Amino acid sequence: MARQPEVFVRQLEPEEAQRLVKITRTTKDRVRLRRAGVVLASAQGRSAADAAEMFAMKPQYAREVIHAFNEQGFAALDPKWSGGRPARFGPPVRETVCRIAKTPPQQLARPFTTWSLSKLVEYLAEHKSIRISTESVRQILRAAGVRWQATKTWKASKDPDFTQKMARVLDLYDHPPADGRVICVDEFGPLNLQPRPGRGWFPIGRPARLRATFNRTGGIRHMFAALDLATGQMFYRFRDRKRFTEFLGFLKQLRARFPAGRLYVVCDNFSPHKKTEVATWCADNQIELVFTPSNASWLNWIECEFTALRYFTLDGSDYPSHTAQENAIAGYIRWKNKRAQAKTRFAIDSKIRRPDYLPNVA
Repeated sequence: MARQPEVFVRQLEPEEAQRLVKITRTTKDRVRLRRAGVVLASAQGRSAADAAEMFAMKPQYAREVIHAFNEQGFAALDPKWSGGRPARFGPPVRETVCRIAKTPPQQLARPFTTWSLSKLVEYLAEHKSIRISTESVRQILRAAGVRWQATKTWKASKDPDFTQKMARVLDLYDHPPADGRVICVDEFGPLNLQPRPGRGWFPIGRPARLRATFNRTGGIRHMFAALDLATGQMFYRFRDRKRFTEFLGFLKQLRARFPAGRLYVVCDNFSPHKKTEVATWCADNQIELVFTPSNASWLNWIECEFTALRYFTLDGSDYPSHTAQENAIAGYIRWKNKRAQAKTRFAIDSKIRRPDYLPNVA
């Protein structure tokens, strides 16, 4: 069998040789690196077989690289990816799968309230003539950003003055009055003694265990809390009950803490907050009670602070006494107050700030 004639790269310009050397030193693409190395070796006088041995390839492949470089130049060094197998299901099928998955089954005359993948596959085959596997459905939904999630509830507000009350609260948040400070107040509790589920870092299969209990004889406590938006700090008091007398006592403590200026106290519609005695004392002591709309506690900025407080002090706990529980809560609030910053930008870009926002949505 006659030996194949040797193949060499064409005569290279100095700039081309320098570019090849740079590619071999800097490129991260392994295909481009090997092809540039073969061309550079050929330019140095090595045969295609020798160059192929240097880069662990077949001699015929090295000859094809050299021929391609002679014809196309540096474009021959770039790998030509085929892109893989074409998608089996096109955009129309994918859109149909997502649309059916997001439609409640009962609206499609199915006797259940939620889809499983197998039920979805069955419906698609029967009514849309789409033959598809459950795995393909799962991948299509995932690629479209459709996830299996738990439903959530929303308590709609039917307050006839919802718009005006919400606007008043948001205006206080966005433009704190110059003649005083805005303080959000609410009750946290009831605080009873019970083991509470929570999360933590544990060895796999060995999470922490808490006792089970159905008899809680330690009674309950309540915490009155206030969030000062100017500083971001929280203030609190623990009490056995949460009547108007306790609420009024807490307001007096806030007035003593901030003796100068007017206090704008944002609170909910809990009946003790609206007692005549409370309203009278507030009017005499430069305190304005700003009530959130009914069933709209999410407008009270302190609610998100309560969420963090519950997560970091109650979840995963089993306190032996109210004293221990209250010490833990107090310690967290002191820790938080040292790191507190002024509260600004409440619900920025949220739908609640749109003029057409309707409260009675579920």
